[in-house]
Amino acid sequence: MKTKYIDLIEQTFYFPQEEFNLENNQLQFHGINLMALIAQYGAPLKFTYLPKISENINRAKGWFDKAIKTNNYAGKYNYCYCTKSSHFQHVLNEALKNDIYIETSSAFDIDIVENLKAQGKVNNHTYVICNGFKRDQYIQNIARLINNGHQNCIPIIDNYEELSLLSDTVEGTFQVGIRIASEEEPKFEFYTSRLGIGYRNIVPFYNNQIKGNPKVELKMLHFFINTGIRDTAYYWNELLKCLKVYISLKKICPSLDSLNIGGGFPIKNSLAFNYDYEYMINEIVNQIQIACEEARVDVPNIFTEFGSFTVGESGGAIYEVLYQKQQNDREKWNMINSSFITTLPDTWAINKRFIMLAVNRWNDEYERVLLGGLTCDSDDYYNSEQHMNAIYLPKYKKEKPLYIGFFNTGAYQETIGGFGGLQHCLIPQPKHIIIDRDEEGNLITSVFSEQQTSEQLLSILGYQKRDQKIKESLEGNEQELVTIL
Repeated sequence: MKTKYIDLIEQTFYFPQEEFNLENNQLQFHGINLMALIAQYGAPLKFTYLPKISENINRAKGWFDKAIKTNNYAGKYNYCYCTKSSHFQHVLNEALKNDIYIETSSAFDIDIVENLKAQGKVNNHTYVICNGFKRDQYIQNIARLINNGHQNCIPIIDNYEELSLLSDTVEGTFQVGIRIASEEEPKFEFYTSRLGIGYRNIVPFYNNQIKGNPKVELKMLHFFINTGIRDTAYYWNELLKCLKVYISLKKICPSLDSLNIGGGFPIKNSLAFNYDYEYMINEIVNQIQIACEEARVDVPNIFTEFGSFTVGESGGAIYEVLYQKQQNDREKWNMINSSFITTLPDTWAINKRFIMLAVNRWNDEYERVLLGGLTCDSDDYYNSEQHMNAIYLPKYKKEKPLYIGFFNTGAYQETIGGFGGLQHCLIPQPKHIIIDRDEEGNLITSVFSEQQTSEQLLSILGYQKRDQKIKESLEGNEQELVTIL
């Protein structure tokens, strides 16, 4: 009778998989001994496995190279990393090893670009694609980058005022792109994206504000939809509408030579995940080629802005099950030693799934459970896994510690969760480990950040500042102390 956790996994999915396998009844992730990691650093912990970033970048570049050769496509492919997915220096340093470019979304991103330039990681010829709604500080920072000699900084115009704001601030000539305000799927609560300029208004906008303007050159048309790059009638319909705009612009604007198809590649969120990246890329290149050939215009250079695809599959989080609460005759709650709201906020905010597996005790019998976090918020739970919307884990035993891992969590979770700041119910942010490999392929681990302390949280809340004032008053006169209190 097959009642062990390993039996459940092997009967439900193909296992082992490329990044997951078992050794001594314990889960390995990309060859990382997770129980050894726990023994060294404790749990809860989060980690970033840097080699996966380079691996995914080069997978995508290889797929595009193959599609370009297969279709005899005359344009070039350019991989940009969407920095908002994870701004950390170790992530950017790893990504930039692979001859890629950068996409930004806010003013402080430009400060990061300038820091990377000072380190020699980025130069004046590195494409910096500036997306987002641009207010004064973002405009000022973009202009500073261009005025200091960055030749391939391309602000993407998001609204009708941005071009004049940039023209007033940039000293010489500069290139721009225009973002299309794509139409959303019918199930959305709105019809048109708040980002960009409507399909019908782009050519008039070009004619009124860019054509004949000696200071500005249109370089790029930008296209992105919220549902991402998926093999659906909706995606292909929106792409063809975008290509019609590109062709109309290209016929009146010779400088336009690039099409940015944005990001939105899905990443693995289940052991049953199936997505044909190679087919999708080949079909995108083919559709662009066909549309341009029929219209007798040159094909564009293709840009992408992959964020989650770049960094998502490099991340993981490990928790210990502290206790099990039997709340009724059907529901067992396994309480973890952290919080889902603070460490994996997308599970709470958008009901996002991540791969969830037991780290140890795979030869033990399993049971159906719910997972609860430590905060006193009723929404701090995770109960939707790939096993028919249920979670199954090795049976809880107080004398046998159980560790669970959430994988492919490397995109957005730290920034949305407010890394380094206040956490809900003051549950401390866990320790974060960076994992790399040396030239011989041996694993190297280091601590990026320790678990938050009460002193750090109290300082943010202002308590230490008040304590310092009291201390200074005690060293001064009694009247000042009375005033503060």
